[in-house]
Amino acid sequence: MNLNLTDEQRMIQELARDFATDVLAPAAPIIDQTEEYPFDNCRKMGELGLMGIEVPEEDGGTGADTVSYVVALEEVSKACASTGTIMSVNNSLVCHGLVKCATPEQREEYLRPAASFERIGTFCLSEPEAGSDASSQRTRAVRDGDHYVVNGAKNFISSGGVADFHVVFCVTDPDAQPRHRGISCLLIDAETPGFSAGRPEKKLGIRAANTSALSFEDCTVPLSNRLGGEGEGFRLAMEVLDAGRIGIAAQALGIAQACLEASRDYAQEREQFGKPLAGHQAIQFMIADMATKTEAARLLTLKAAVKKHQKERYTLEAAMAKLYAAETAVWAANKAIQIHGGYGYIREYNVERYFRDAKITEIYEGTSEIQRMIIARYMLAD
Repeated sequence: MNLNLTDEQRMIQELARDFATDVLAPAAPIIDQTEEYPFDNCRKMGELGLMGIEVPEEDGGTGADTVSYVVALEEVSKACASTGTIMSVNNSLVCHGLVKCATPEQREEYLRPAASFERIGTFCLSEPEAGSDASSQRTRAVRDGDHYVVNGAKNFISSGGVADFHVVFCVTDPDAQPRHRGISCLLIDAETPGFSAGRPEKKLGIRAANTSALSFEDCTVPLSNRLGGEGEGFRLAMEVLDAGRIGIAAQALGIAQACLEASRDYAQEREQFGKPLAGHQAIQFMIADMATKTEAARLLTLKAAVKKHQKERYTLEAAMAKLYAAETAVWAANKAIQIHGGYGYIREYNVERYFRDAKITEIYEGTSEIQRMIIARYMLAD
């Protein structure tokens, strides 16, 4: 695998880094406290081409590769993990699924405006009774002539309370065996009668990334809004989640890198026992381990990105990258607070926010336990 970035990849990385440094980083601690969704900054990112990096140019996207997406998302997440969540969902979960399955009409109505962030989309798979077991969907879509009638609920939906449309997975055939073959995917506009979004959840981290429960009560959705064939929703969801795990790995990588840089700088500035913290071997070892684990996470993430771009199967690599990068982010955030001591525990220092933001990367788009199940299944296959 060639580890050197191409000119295009480096250009996108530098574009993301400059915007993240100049715009996102100063805003991050503020929106973390106010929990205000960063509409303006995300729309600026849409204008810069960062919200549809892998979307073909003819559909309004940047037309770049997965490595470009990973290096850009790392830079954004290093500055603001909340914005990184929004960027990841839009690129990986919303746009990727639309690129794979949307009809020409759907591409024009949903994909093109999503790629520029003119319209905000969501990915609605999780339910109160269907978290890690995604096949246990209870949201029902009953066919009635040329439309479906949808009833049910989704929870923990990123951007759920602010979105313009929703990519919703529903049971269309409750008698299907196995049951996942009865799941289909529908595009449901937020203005559809019977749809409502709950209040934003109060979260430990990524506080500015709106997360809400959604409710569907007799929502009438035209057949033309089905994404893919009937009964193909679960397969689409799993394919999209593979792509999403690369995005979460990149987000976690950005948080880990932020922890490393903050710890390095603090250790060189802070003095204890007559010399900088960086002069103490215990601190040196923590920073050395942090740097090594972060680089290992980066290589795993890039490997998954390359396989995806080359249109090879990448489920295993995405699971490994997501698992390792997420656990590295949590570990690095813990060590960063330890290095900062009491200062790491107060909001004046960013590592307190990194610590809170990191944890979700071990949970959403498949917990660490789910990733280990996927990896084990590959390793133990006949």
